[in-house]
Amino acid sequence: MEPPMEQSGGEQEPGAVRLLDLPWEDVLLPHVLSWVPLRQLLRLQRVSRAFRALVQLHLAGLRRFDAAQVGPQIPRAALARLLRDAEGLQELALAPCHEWLSDEDLVPVLARNPQLRSVALAGCGQLSRRALGALAEGCPRLQRLSLAHCDWVDGLALRGLADRCPALEELDLTACRQLKDEAIVYLAQRRGAGLRSLSLAVNANVGDTAVQELARNCPQLEHLDLTGCLRVGSDGVRTLAEYCPALRSLRVRHCHHVAEPSLSRLRKRGVDIDVEPPLHQALVLLQDMAGFAPFVNLQV
Repeated sequence: MEPPMEQSGGEQEPGAVRLLDLPWEDVLLPHVLSWVPLRQLLRLQRVSRAFRALVQLHLAGLRRFDAAQVGPQIPRAALARLLRDAEGLQELALAPCHEWLSDEDLVPVLARNPQLRSVALAGCGQLSRRALGALAEGCPRLQRLSLAHCDWVDGLALRGLADRCPALEELDLTACRQLKDEAIVYLAQRRGAGLRSLSLAVNANVGDTAVQELARNCPQLEHLDLTGCLRVGSDGVRTLAEYCPALRSLRVRHCHHVAEPSLSRLRKRGVDIDVEPPLHQALVLLQDMAGFAPFVNLQV
């Protein structure tokens, strides 16, 4: 694309080259604007019509957009302006928009970007099942999705996601408190074969039934977060140890019905568990109380 002609506002020295005289698509876009933070791009496009055209051309070719790069809070008009021409996004993170982001804001963006592979909507509580349906139906290559603290996510919404996202590998459902065992069982049966990372943290409705079904259907599962899942117990953990050979980390803090014997098999395999074994806890407590570390072989 040739830069639009614009008055320089002053005399130009013979032989001098202005920034906008450089080739846009061969030089400025890949080697200059790609290094400029989004917040600065918003300012840059106010310099002149030529810079506005250059910035819009850059934004139209974005592959990754993270609203956090603009700032902790981004106005609705600014987001619309930034994503107006984007049609090749592969990663989209909109957590800073959580206070106002609605279906009307998000659905058109999803429709223009069917190549999306990673979407982060943590805390976006103004969305609804409609947005998730548009994502599932319009973005078949989706691999990573964060819906943490989205209270509107229910079993029906999760079913639609499980039915239409064959490439799904990572899913964050932290504090999606409407979800129950039945929804997680359906997810495991439909998409368990490809799941590698799943968070069900802070959900008191999820129990051993869901965990056992995940274990039996997710052979590639590497990371599972069950923090605060009060209905999860030792039976679920034992099933994980039996059926999930790829498991690398397990989070069970505040799962009061998970006993150490069910975790020991995973510890022996080197799985990272966020709960220390009882012996270690006792020694740390003794050290804090007495001011010294007893000579005990922790490897026993």
